[in-house]
Amino acid sequence: MVPQLEVSPTLEISPTLEVSPTLEVSPSSRSHGSVSYLIRGALHLFINPHRSFFTTVIAQAMRVAGQGTPVLVVQLLKGGIDRGPDRPMQLGSNLKWLRCGIDRCIDTPHLEPDEKVALDRLWQFTQDAIQSGEYGLVVLDELGLAIKLGLIAESEVLDLLEHRPPSMDVAITGPEMPESLLDIAQQITQLRDVS
Repeated sequence: MVPQLEVSPTLEISPTLEVSPTLEVSPSSRSHGSVSYLIRGALHLFINPHRSFFTTVIAQAMRVAGQGTPVLVVQLLKGGIDRGPDRPMQLGSNLKWLRCGIDRCIDTPHLEPDEKVALDRLWQFTQDAIQSGEYGLVVLDELGLAIKLGLIAESEVLDLLEHRPPSMDVAITGPEMPESLLDIAQQITQLRDVS
């Protein structure tokens, strides 16, 4: 008689993800016995004083998209290219990239009326896209700076993050982050000048 080996299922989890037991079954959950485990998305903050950390974050976004996860990248304060919500750039089949549909990069709280309209349209599109649950990763470039400049309400951002789909990862980049985001982030990466 051949001895029987008992094999228990294992669950691999990235160190930045939270796992919470739930009875809800969803496409992004794995089952273990009668309890299913929903893989929770994480909030990642990337802070760099020079507004130039985006290359590293976009490389990660492209890697995730290349593995089959739908990704949305929104550059809230970058203009110069007519890429508002109606004209996204598509990289591959899984990465949609938007910029604010204005002629300049925003670096002041004072906007022309048409610039304010363009930013508001992009922010509304971003909120709707996050709430839709279509994306596994959403990158919000310079959202912390937009909050600091008073262009996007901090309370709106916190509410959006709290009510996003549970499995969605969000990465926020910028030269500064409000304390409220630092308090709820699962991962904070900060690039510093060391002279």
